Amino acid sequence: MFHKLAEVEKKFDELNRRLSDPKVIADQEAFRDYSKQHAEIADIVSKYQEYKKICADMDEAKEIISRSKDEELRELAKIELDELLARKELLEQELRILLLPKDPNDEKNIILEIRAGTGGEEAALFAGDLLRMYLKYVEMQGWKAEILDAHTTGVGGYKEVIVGIRGEKVYSQLKFESGVHRVQRVPVTEASGRIHTSTVTVAVLPEAEEIDIEIDPNDIRVDIFRSSGPGGQSVNTTDSAVRITHLPTGIVVSCQDEKSQHKNKAKALRVLRSRLLDKLQKEQQSEISQNRRLQVGSGERSEKIRTYNFPQNRITDHRIGLTLYKLDSILSGNLQEIIDQLITSAQAEELKRVA
Repeated sequence: MFHKLAEVEKKFDELNRRLSDPKVIADQEAFRDYSKQHAEIADIVSKYQEYKKICADMDEAKEIISRSKDEELRELAKIELDELLARKELLEQELRILLLPKDPNDEKNIILEIRAGTGGEEAALFAGDLLRMYLKYVEMQGWKAEILDAHTTGVGGYKEVIVGIRGEKVYSQLKFESGVHRVQRVPVTEASGRIHTSTVTVAVLPEAEEIDIEIDPNDIRVDIFRSSGPGGQSVNTTDSAVRITHLPTGIVVSCQDEKSQHKNKAKALRVLRSRLLDKLQKEQQSEISQNRRLQVGSGERSEKIRTYNFPQNRITDHRIGLTLYKLDSILSGNLQEIIDQLITSAQAEELKRVA
């Protein structure tokens, strides 16, 4: 680990030198690239330098304890040594985590797809609840969300809704939301008060840029149709809705949220690129190894990851055995506690793997 840290510090010093070079400053593209690399390792170097200072301070404290004849000074040095040792151990753990291989998608924006599963109208209503939960979380983070496509039901639910979310490290925070979300509650349409169980499927896809996925125009079929709302009634008098079929994979994306055919096509292509990138990366991961799946879950959309129990105000994440009795707060967007514990669990599993 310390050999790696020394190499990172050496690279950091070299980047500092380059960023102060007038030739690099004049080259905006080079300056941007070096600045990005500098920012990516700045935290590691800062903690490593703190670690080295603590080690030096510990050596000094040990020297005082072994050589000083002043008993009071020796006692103070012993107290300081204990404090330094605790901080040193904490920093070692933090440095190990910072040195873990980075998920290349962590910096990306995302396409969030929410679909009603089993449970009919109740599932569609819960899909709306999850949409609002994520939108409130997005607002708390200072990110931006844009509805790319939505298929609503007559009573305010969603059969399907697709959202583009942009901001700082969005994928790193929301990537563990993929899977089946189960709700247990008494539906508003249930006269007998019986609790029903319904499901909603969530998919979190890293948003692909054009440089990530290039789509050959010959590989897609574009169909234009008239937008429709709940029950199939027309909500637009022009043929502006767009359906794109990617012929090699059979992936179909439709978008009817905008009145402009051009805007709908652009949105549909965003979703298509992200689904193609997701498919490609899943195939690559499968080829690397079937055994390197994190304990927090593989992200498979068929995997039940969480239960929302309304009568008990309880939410349980089954992957890490976490149960919280504040469902109302979480549905108001306060997701960070769950997200942090999922990230910590993933890091712990990865540390075990590379140890």
